[in-house]
Amino acid sequence: MMTTGSDKVIIVEGLTDKRQIEKVINDEVTIVCTNGTFAIERFDELLEIYHLDEKDVFILVDEDKSGLKLRKQLARELPHADHIYVSSEYREVATTPEHILATTLVSKHFSVDPVFLIKNL
Repeated sequence: MMTTGSDKVIIVEGLTDKRQIEKVINDEVTIVCTNGTFAIERFDELLEIYHLDEKDVFILVDEDKSGLKLRKQLARELPHADHIYVSSEYREVATTPEHILATTLVSKHFSVDPVFLIKNL
């Protein structure tokens, strides 16, 4: 369930990342797409719209050059944010298998659809 009034926000790079997370998550969370870019003006807009200074913020970006650059920039602007990492084996959030992504999200105390956890047993 995705709501804009949630106290949790996950920041991702793109729409395919957002869709991959939406497949497995069962939690009230707002997923914000940066579209892989970081402009301070756009960030200020996101900060205001989503009240990022007042919420639990998680950064989940790809393990590639652009994702790592974005993570570094976001970490500077949101020092309270918690980081979620995908394996460098999969490199991208969108290509990370659902059961791996679900396990990763559970480790950060998100509720996920249990069907995606069964594959790990």
